[in-house]
Amino acid sequence: MKTLLNFLAICLALFFSTSGFSQEFQGKAYYYSKSTLDLGAWGARMSQQQKNQVAARLKNRLEKTYVLSFNREESLYKEEVILDAISGATDSWGKNFTAGNQYRNVKMNRLVQNQEFYGKRFLIDDKLQLINWNMGTEQKQIGQYTCYKAVGLIPSSQLEWWSFSWDKLRKNDAKKENDSLTVSNSKESQIDTEVDDIEMIQIIAWYTPQIPVSHGPSEYWGLPGLILEVSANNTTILCSKVIINPKEQIEIEAPDKGKRVLKDEYSQIITQKMTEFRDNRMGRRTR
Repeated sequence: MKTLLNFLAICLALFFSTSGFSQEFQGKAYYYSKSTLDLGAWGARMSQQQKNQVAARLKNRLEKTYVLSFNREESLYKEEVILDAISGATDSWGKNFTAGNQYRNVKMNRLVQNQEFYGKRFLIDDKLQLINWNMGTEQKQIGQYTCYKAVGLIPSSQLEWWSFSWDKLRKNDAKKENDSLTVSNSKESQIDTEVDDIEMIQIIAWYTPQIPVSHGPSEYWGLPGLILEVSANNTTILCSKVIINPKEQIEIEAPDKGKRVLKDEYSQIITQKMTEFRDNRMGRRTR
């Protein structure tokens, strides 16, 4: 498999050096995402009609559209904001836990992403998420492009690090409680326990060497061709249209406003703030 990866990488380099895909090569890819609604134990007590009503109300969170602007080395992934079909307003609560504009530079191994959390601006400046891809020979046609399948693994905590869920908070509380009750053992056993506790998520991606760039939607990148479809957890992202070298010049610039932090720092900030929010509400209820 490594031989195949190296061969494709060499082909990619030769393609860039001998074809019209120069530094000026640009493109735009349009994506839409679909997520299934997981209501957990709460959903088990609901009727199908109630589930449908909840799904309709959360449509803006379950179905989204994006634009990926890219050249050989850089890309910018942005969500297209759509008004709520019922109220005509934007999803202000969900906005706190959705991805901001994502700038990626594959040559410099750099991610810059802006996030707004309850009126405060943050600028996440970090390395790109490493994905260990296993590339096979299975293929399918997506539009006019021949795509190949690749399967990867990523820690669940890194998949949507900008997001938040009460379930994630409960797991964090349980981990803290377990850590406080655990008797200190040797360093080796502690490391083994930490490794075993890491939850990995499988990613299935379809990429096309016909567009020889290492970009893709959201966190996904690192294949010898543009990723046109990707599935992970309960979400699938599909490409609906690709425009190569549009007439208008594409400007790809990294976000530059907000407090500069790393991904882990940002995740800790929102977890801490939501813990305080929960504890304050529970404190008022018990008075």
